[in-house]
Amino acid sequence: MSDSHIILLQILDTKPVGDLNVATKVSVQLQLTAPDLKGRDRVVKRSEKDSLYAAIDVASVWLERALSAR
Repeated sequence: MSDSHIILLQILDTKPVGDLNVATKVSVQLQLTAPDLKGRDRVVKRSEKDSLYAAIDVASVWLERALSAR
């Protein structure tokens, strides 16, 4: 990977809404891509959001800021 940071989204909990399962708890992590770091040392920021859309909003801001800081 040529970028310095990535975003990891994990769906932690869902609830059924009609025929679909909707995310109700999503973990967001901003991580470094340096291969020499251990998994937990790569995490720069982390948060939990109550919807996938809120998680994507936060993730996009974090990633944009991290990549523009180069």
